[in-house]
Amino acid sequence: MKRAAVIVAAGRGDRAGGEIPKQYRTLLGRPVLRWSVEALRRAGVSEIVVVTAAEHAKLFGAATEGLGVTAVLGGATRTESVRAGLAAIGEADLIFVHDAARPGLFPAIVETLASAIEAGAQGAAPAIAVADSLRRVDGARVVADVERDGLVRVQTPQAFRAGALRDAYAAISNDQSFTDDLAVVRAHGGVCVTVPGDARLMKLTYPEDFALLERIMGGDRIVCVGNGVDAHRFGEGDHVTLCGVNIPHSKGLVGHSDADAGWHALVDAILGALGEGDIGAHFPPSDPQWKGADSERFLRHAAHLADAAGARIVHVDVTLLCERPKIGPHRERMRQRTADVLGLPLERVSVKATTTERMGFLGREEGLAAQATATLDRPA
Repeated sequence: MKRAAVIVAAGRGDRAGGEIPKQYRTLLGRPVLRWSVEALRRAGVSEIVVVTAAEHAKLFGAATEGLGVTAVLGGATRTESVRAGLAAIGEADLIFVHDAARPGLFPAIVETLASAIEAGAQGAAPAIAVADSLRRVDGARVVADVERDGLVRVQTPQAFRAGALRDAYAAISNDQSFTDDLAVVRAHGGVCVTVPGDARLMKLTYPEDFALLERIMGGDRIVCVGNGVDAHRFGEGDHVTLCGVNIPHSKGLVGHSDADAGWHALVDAILGALGEGDIGAHFPPSDPQWKGADSERFLRHAAHLADAAGARIVHVDVTLLCERPKIGPHRERMRQRTADVLGLPLERVSVKATTTERMGFLGREEGLAAQATATLDRPA
């Protein structure tokens, strides 16, 4: 039987965090999407169509380089996206539909699903029995018990007789939306079955899911800590910018960019944990394009490098050293701005300040300095 597959990868995956969509983030050194494509190839799937978004073209190209897949643009819903993928598939006997956010796919599950179809089912999907007690709630209030007998959590890939899947999609209207393709085929009267699922097929939904799946897939992770230091002299001006917050002051800070010492030190700390050099290597002060630049760009760049390396920024700590301006009244805004840019909970961001008891250039108020520490969890 000729095998073909549609991989749904058009979503943004905002709940997973990160600077790029989850399907293009790195998992154990490879883009999430690439794991599924390579597994399907090893399982003998000859034609693979990936449903993606136009704005992800570069990310898609990098993630699938050399794999010979076809890209089509997705729709507003999952159902529309699968419909677009099916339209791009040629002649096939068996069609698999898979979520790119489930990179733990392995060839053996593909063979099990194919056997279920060959045995007579129109559709088949891996499923795991529900182990937890279930309750229906209204807000936080429990309103009913739900019997868990016979309930399963359905995963992908889902396998279908090509004709049954195409006929089912042809029978539904363009505005209908379904949670998965098993539901589409069942709505058209198709007989669908389940096969034993696997924890490796979990769906990446939240930031912590990446580390969990890596452990399930046998990948080791380590904690790396980076440190950064920065200092700027005072000059003409009426404010200083520290950790993304403009603070009124009788002087300004001299620097090629916005001279945000707090965020500059933090960028160096993140780069240090990644082994990616220092801020000057990425944003040379000799380059005129960075003159007066907002340091948020630098911090987002460091966060993007962490994401691309499969690392998670776990905690950051910034210490500002100066006599003036007073940091206390602005500290919480600095924490919140930093948390927002890095996508961290506020409790994982520390900003504090100290003086040098009037000693040295800081004590003479010739400038200010910052130190930062970044803790990252990353693949070993």
